[in-house]
Amino acid sequence: MNLARVTGTLVAEHKYVGLEGIKLLIVQPLDRRQRPAGEPVVATDATAQAGPGELVFIVGGREAALALPQTFVPVDHSVVGIVDEVDVR
Repeated sequence: MNLARVTGTLVAEHKYVGLEGIKLLIVQPLDRRQRPAGEPVVATDATAQAGPGELVFIVGGREAALALPQTFVPVDHSVVGIVDEVDVR
């Protein structure tokens, strides 16, 4: 899992079967100090609650699809949680 910041939403006129009703978000992956790490990516919102500006954690690869109701869908990243607080020591 990695931290990311939701920077926007993506609207698709047509979606793959199994992704209907699943929100698509544009997220910026972050490093441990919450600085941008790499390029923004599109992620499905497995929480169905994340929105722009929120700090979230994402999973990538096969685990991204496993977080969704239908697990055999072509996704690379999914938001699996919304972060309430970060305490770095």
